[in-house]
Amino acid sequence: MIAPPIRTSTGMALTSKQRQFLRGLAHHKQPVVMIGSAGLTERVVAELEQTLAVHELIKIRIPASSSEEKQLLHDAIHSATSAEWVQTIGRVMVFFRANETSRIMPRLPDGKK
Repeated sequence: MIAPPIRTSTGMALTSKQRQFLRGLAHHKQPVVMIGSAGLTERVVAELEQTLAVHELIKIRIPASSSEEKQLLHDAIHSATSAEWVQTIGRVMVFFRANETSRIMPRLPDGKK
């Protein structure tokens, strides 16, 4: 799967260097939201919103599914929360959404080589 460009809340696309930085920050995190067989329910979306507001960068455990189902779930999470997809490894997706007092955005590399 080709990684779509990540956009911040300002709509600016992040560079691959910035994505790599976010992947590094997410590496040691544990999944904090788990999506069950019922899928992306309103309660799950509310939990995602609350967790993103606090943590900015989160891991989500998803049910085992095909690539197409993963893509549909990725699109649904993005449209429901405006969070940006960072990566998917197996059954774990990483999403990022900067908040108003972001601790991550000021630390992102500038993207210049």
